[in-house]
Amino acid sequence: MVETTPATRPANPRFSSGPCAKPPTFSLDKLADAALGRSHRAAIGKSKLKNAIERTREILGVPADYKIGIVPASDTGAYEMAMWSLLGERPVEMLAWESFGSGWVTDAMKQLKLDAKVTTAEYGQIVDFANVNFDHDVCFTWNGTTSGVRVPSKDSIPAERAGLTLCDATSAAFAMDLPWDRLDATTFSWQKVLGGEAAHGVLILSPRAVARLESYTPAWPLPKIFRLTKGGKLIDGIFEGATINTPSMLCVEDYLFALDWAESVGGLKGLIARADANADAITAFVDATPWLDFLAEDPATRSNTSVCLKFNDSRITDGATFAKAVAKRLETEGVAYDIGAYRDAPPGLRVWCGATVETADIEALLPWITWAFEAEIAAQSQAA
Repeated sequence: MVETTPATRPANPRFSSGPCAKPPTFSLDKLADAALGRSHRAAIGKSKLKNAIERTREILGVPADYKIGIVPASDTGAYEMAMWSLLGERPVEMLAWESFGSGWVTDAMKQLKLDAKVTTAEYGQIVDFANVNFDHDVCFTWNGTTSGVRVPSKDSIPAERAGLTLCDATSAAFAMDLPWDRLDATTFSWQKVLGGEAAHGVLILSPRAVARLESYTPAWPLPKIFRLTKGGKLIDGIFEGATINTPSMLCVEDYLFALDWAESVGGLKGLIARADANADAITAFVDATPWLDFLAEDPATRSNTSVCLKFNDSRITDGATFAKAVAKRLETEGVAYDIGAYRDAPPGLRVWCGATVETADIEALLPWITWAFEAEIAAQSQAA
């Protein structure tokens, strides 16, 4: 028999893994100071862009000698820029344990036509970093958004290495303590943990990555939006607020607001604590729920942002149909939007637990997952 619906509903049912929930204090009037109708190359535009870069550095703890740039096309554009500009000088290793990492493999092999070594792991698992040669250039995602599997420790990557590390950190930045001494080209989109608006990427380069850019010219032509050097020298303006193409100053203002909010909750430590509290609430629920489990098999690799879950009840006859039906019930009730598993991932649920989500909303959601599960089991039994 299906239980009655839970009494409490999440105040904010937005648990999408991107674009993610806005910070709890967000309202449109917070963006009133946006430099709308002004050139991004005017003093006011450059000032806001440079402010965004420097506050990113401060909150994330990026070393002073690393370069931070705001670039086109979200995290995808930033990571493609890094791959197309840096790879090819030495052997390459591609690591993938979910769909976005697999996409970088496809680009390296089929677009750049690199003779790269490819190491993959199934959804829920991660590659063995002990078998990776970091004297080669290595490409990977820090946190697999579609698998909920993250790099377990900074020690997975040696501090001393001859190659460069290219890290897609889009679901990790602002929620995990990234080891900058182990990362050479790091990318993210502020639409993830800070709930910013989409279409802009951030590219962070170590001095070693800059040295590669200034000493190596790829064999392939580079589109204009990928060009980071001119005459063999880094285009410093990109990393001081002079963007390659026109950014949305409304989106930049939104990011500045999100950075304000991040500082108000304690900076990086506060952001990590909020994400951890959200993930811990789900962990307690899963531990007490026999028909639900994490997709990530090893607790050390479980994400605190993109938490991926799978149903493991023997009564479920069609996993994909069942998971979609559960997600649909939750959306219809207005208690959880966009929490179905990613289209390429195994069937299940994916609940965003980044810092902009309130733990009280996670806690309110969990009884609804039980309700939707039981309702769908009952519906399946009646249809049999």
